[in-house]
Amino acid sequence: MNIEEKILFVDDDVRILSAYKRKLRKHFKVETAVGGGEGLETLREKGPFAVVISDMKMPGMDGIEFLTIVRETAPDTVRMMLTGYAEVSTAMNAVNEGNIFRFLTKPCPPELLVKSLRAGLEQYRLVIAEKDILDKTLSGTIRTLTEILSMMDPKLFDRLLTLRESIRTLALHLKIPNVWELEIAAMLSKIGQVTIPPMVMVKAQSGRPLTPVEKEMINRAPQVGYDLLSRIPRLENVAKIILYQNKYYNGLGLPKDRVKEKQIPLGSRLLKILSDLTQLQAKGYAMNRAFDIMASRTGWYDPKLLSITSRILLAKDKQRFHTDIPSQQIKLAQLRPGHLLTSHILTKDNMLLVSAGQRITDALLLRISNWAKITGIREPIFVAEETPKTSKAT
Repeated sequence: MNIEEKILFVDDDVRILSAYKRKLRKHFKVETAVGGGEGLETLREKGPFAVVISDMKMPGMDGIEFLTIVRETAPDTVRMMLTGYAEVSTAMNAVNEGNIFRFLTKPCPPELLVKSLRAGLEQYRLVIAEKDILDKTLSGTIRTLTEILSMMDPKLFDRLLTLRESIRTLALHLKIPNVWELEIAAMLSKIGQVTIPPMVMVKAQSGRPLTPVEKEMINRAPQVGYDLLSRIPRLENVAKIILYQNKYYNGLGLPKDRVKEKQIPLGSRLLKILSDLTQLQAKGYAMNRAFDIMASRTGWYDPKLLSITSRILLAKDKQRFHTDIPSQQIKLAQLRPGHLLTSHILTKDNMLLVSAGQRITDALLLRISNWAKITGIREPIFVAEETPKTSKAT
């Protein structure tokens, strides 16, 4: 058994808790708590716990209420109930409200209790292993998708990096939960554009008139992004944010449905504001003037969110100062995966290949090397200085 896999027993009878600890200490690492309140405190102070097993009838907070809170605060923890009250209704409520893994009745034979706890630990290991695999798969998928975007359109990717930083700033001030979803939505907000022919994107970005078919391609990009990302586990909310990123606060725009105002995901409302701000700044408008223009667009944005965003970003813009990152010059032949760029990498005819602030990956290095063979790369390349490793005195 992993020493970190702890079991918490919660009961209002101190003698019963002592008996559990005495009988099971040879098999498991056991903690005990008297009542639901102390149980929640123990979870906060000594958690995480692999398994929590609770009595049903306890004063103040019964077992169902306690395990329901455990489910919300520690969803990975396996929950079990051990009680002398075995009514069918009690068992049903326990399973439905607390999502109970096992429901045991008192007196419970020691061998059955041990067997049930071992099953609970095994279930916990399966949950953690699946979560770990999913996390690694998810992070790898996102990394691959963002690399594709960076190679497809470096200038666009540079704007997306700025968008992500603005999202981080606002999320900190607004205390938004699950900020990672907003950051990923910002970075992948234009993923649907991978299906649009480059010549159509060039026309759109230059402001040239588009044909009806080309307009449809541009308008469908968020839907395409949604279709791509909604198939990836745990990115369902991100996909929805991307789907509604161009939706007006008054309900007009795409997608054409009845969703409006606060029904539009918060992340989508933020993306709409920040994306339009970025576009106006790209046209040469100062930030304060850009916000004035946006404030005049009745029904486009969440008015409260627009006011907060303008106040926070304008204040940050006034306080902004330049801090040089210690850099070193290297030649292309010295560039390696892991290097952090402190300047853009340009071809010899001044085409942007990779934006400053990106960390070099195997795929990016291959892209740079291929372009170097065709057009050449401007050198030197500037990367962040590596922190010297200090040796311990012997």
